[in-house]
Amino acid sequence: MAQAAASREQEYDYKLSRVIAAASAGTTIEWYDFYIFASLFTLLGTKFFPASEDPLLGALGIFALVYVGFLVRPFGAFFFGRIGDLIGRKVTFLVTITLMGASTFAIGLLPTYESTGWLAAILLVILRILQGLALGGEYGGAAIYVAEHAPDDARGQHTSWIQMTATLGLVLALIMVVGVQAVIGEEAFNDQGWRIPFLLSGLLVILAIYIRLSLKETPLYTKIKEAKQLSTSPIKDALHEGGWQRILLVLIGMTAGQAVVWYTGQFYAYVFLQTELLIPVTTSAIIVGTGLILGTPLFWVFGRLSDRIGRKPIILGGCLLAALTYIPIYSAMATFRDNYVALVVLVFIQMVYVTMVYGPIAAYLVELFPGNVRYTSLSIPYHLGNGWFGGGVPLIATFLVKELGGGPDVVDLQGLSYPIVIALMTVVVGFFTLKETHHIRIWDEVDGTQPATADRPAVVDDTDKSARARGQA
Repeated sequence: MAQAAASREQEYDYKLSRVIAAASAGTTIEWYDFYIFASLFTLLGTKFFPASEDPLLGALGIFALVYVGFLVRPFGAFFFGRIGDLIGRKVTFLVTITLMGASTFAIGLLPTYESTGWLAAILLVILRILQGLALGGEYGGAAIYVAEHAPDDARGQHTSWIQMTATLGLVLALIMVVGVQAVIGEEAFNDQGWRIPFLLSGLLVILAIYIRLSLKETPLYTKIKEAKQLSTSPIKDALHEGGWQRILLVLIGMTAGQAVVWYTGQFYAYVFLQTELLIPVTTSAIIVGTGLILGTPLFWVFGRLSDRIGRKPIILGGCLLAALTYIPIYSAMATFRDNYVALVVLVFIQMVYVTMVYGPIAAYLVELFPGNVRYTSLSIPYHLGNGWFGGGVPLIATFLVKELGGGPDVVDLQGLSYPIVIALMTVVVGFFTLKETHHIRIWDEVDGTQPATADRPAVVDDTDKSARARGQA
């Protein structure tokens, strides 16, 4: 027995920082692939759709295409989540990043509407769907991979690095757009240079695949597999015995609000600068990118804080603050449209809310669901919330502005009513129906023994497991 224990400890000996770095690098690249499309929304609208005299109508067309990628994310969550629970976390997110990279690279090779008409738009839709399916499987795998390596008392801190990757991917996309345009000039970029950021993703994905091939399966999943506790029907088991009610409550009371705050603070702010304040693409990218970079360390701050005071108060607090202050913030953006420093500060304030709602969310979802169906159970509410509710922010907000706005000479704030209502809904539902999770010890699902790492010895939690039974929603 002693020999077996020593063998197991040696098997799980790893450096957590390396696990986090490898998972985060790959996920950052995948988010870059997904957001490079959205970062070029104004230009791509002219390349793949017929010209429109109404700029808002043209924006609605490209936002609808952007939204397609978000709509299919839950289907990717079902498909890849099932694979992740059946055969493992590592294999699944190797597949997803390969699919994402190939789809993004192919967008850079597409013909435009001018040369092939609607065929170009149809091909773009297909590739955008593949991107959404890939992302539906990627995030859950990366978040769970880190969470199932991390110790129970620091899960929020360690998974916060994965939470940074979405923002870093968007920043990388913005930097790429600004950088390529600066090197080759605006005219050349608008002609054919827009393809470069898509084509470069091929090299980035090869790097990410190389990094991930060196990773091993998570120690917790390996324990569950050795104990023969894996689910043979992850989707069925995830929805069984009240599972679907829990998923629905988590969607309405947690991820929907988290999602609209994330996409309002990071992406709608970028859209608002261009469509309402008429600030050029490059300048808008610099303003938003600077605000995002300044706010990024706060993901770690709030992730770490959630290990101490809980996930729920931070996430719901961020939703409430956002809902109460969006109108004043965006009114100030309109007032100080010529003051780029002020605009950066206002974007940064929104980033504080983003980091509050997003920093602890991975740890919360991991702790809420059992290990044998965790990939499936986590991915469904996360991607329904972020894909459907969050991804719809630019499209729905722009539609509300078009239908309710005061015209081209007026700065319209009607679009903010959508994220405000959803955020308030989450605050109310989450407060009354969802419980705290930061006390959950996911290692108790097998034998309570957390593996040794390069930085800490093995930990055996011999406290009463029944006192920490899972009963969250």
